[in-house]
Amino acid sequence: MSQEVNKQPVTSPDIFERLSAGEFLRKDDPEYGKFAEVVSRTIRLCVQMNATATDVDQVRNQLSDIIGSPIDPSSAIFPPFYTNFGRSIRLGKNVFINHACSFLDIGGITIEDDVQIGPRVNLTSENHPLDPLDRQTLIPKPVVIKRNAWIGAGATILPGVTVGENSVVAAGAVVNRDVLPNSVVAGIPAQVVKTL
Repeated sequence: MSQEVNKQPVTSPDIFERLSAGEFLRKDDPEYGKFAEVVSRTIRLCVQMNATATDVDQVRNQLSDIIGSPIDPSSAIFPPFYTNFGRSIRLGKNVFINHACSFLDIGGITIEDDVQIGPRVNLTSENHPLDPLDRQTLIPKPVVIKRNAWIGAGATILPGVTVGENSVVAAGAVVNRDVLPNSVVAGIPAQVVKTL
């Protein structure tokens, strides 16, 4: 007697699952159009948010729509705010993001509870190969800002970096490697200048 086995079709991960897993993104990817649609929507909604939001509640609500998940009422984002993708931003509670910040989040940006981010901060979770023949390829690498960190005005956090709990990134610093918890880093590239 044979048993009938219910076989489900095997499906490969879609472009968003592959990006989330760190797979490189190339323009010849068969699903690139889906990615481009999200980017176009995000650009449109960011322009709209920055032009029309008149208070932090409106910014929070509109940015929740952009990132696809609710932002806790304890968090505040001051416009203008810029992102190129939006779907890979995760914000904790009691987060403050000051004016003119730019989050390139294709590789993922996670900001935990009680983080403060100064004006004109750049968080970028994406890079490109050095090889000129492959320069159009996108390499996603997540950025993580741990609980109670403070990112100073004009700082830049590069792909793959984790800023540790309670740490401070000085204004104007360029952070190209992980910051240990309870540290203050400054400079280009950022170096530890103090332990808290």
